[in-house]
Amino acid sequence: MNIAGVIFDCDGTLVDSERLAAGLLRDILQEHRVTLSVDQVLARFRGVQFALCMQGLCDDYPWLPSVEIVNTFRARTLPLLQAELEEMPGAVDFVRTLSLPKCVASNGPRSKIETCLSTVGLLDVFHGLIVSAYEVDAWKPSPVLIEHAADLLGLKPQECLLVEDSIPGVQAGLGAGAQVAGYGDTDFSEFSDHANFHQVKNFAELKALVQRMS
Repeated sequence: MNIAGVIFDCDGTLVDSERLAAGLLRDILQEHRVTLSVDQVLARFRGVQFALCMQGLCDDYPWLPSVEIVNTFRARTLPLLQAELEEMPGAVDFVRTLSLPKCVASNGPRSKIETCLSTVGLLDVFHGLIVSAYEVDAWKPSPVLIEHAADLLGLKPQECLLVEDSIPGVQAGLGAGAQVAGYGDTDFSEFSDHANFHQVKNFAELKALVQRMS
């Protein structure tokens, strides 16, 4: 049970970016005659490779211009994050006071990860300690992204705690053999009997978990 390092997801774990991004995608889809709520977009979007999210949307709404939507979404995302992004409550203080080695492993492109971390004041903490799925060609739920993150810390996945808010992220961590903290209000009931899974609602509960495991 002892851990020697912590791997953080970024979106929805360190930063409150997922609803912003889902709202943006909702607005773009509306421009193309597709009406979905933010929650409906979020259900498709959370923890899923963006290309697969778009593939699913285009399967359901065949008239959507996929490349145009992706380009528009990418162009609008960073300015939106820079203007409106906030940390998840307690994230910055937790990360800055965490003495264990730590890194970020995200399905997002590096430009987005760095913009998110910079906006909330955490980029300096994770300088040289970011793994983007786009750079290792492996997206959650593949465990490969988590294996790369552990390697970046000089650790085995089994020595790490992965902090994740999405089901694909939890699947990636458990698949890699890591301990996994399921963070936030996602329904993680399918993992409740897994010995390596631990549910935490907030960073206070995460702090207590890390203290028990390190």
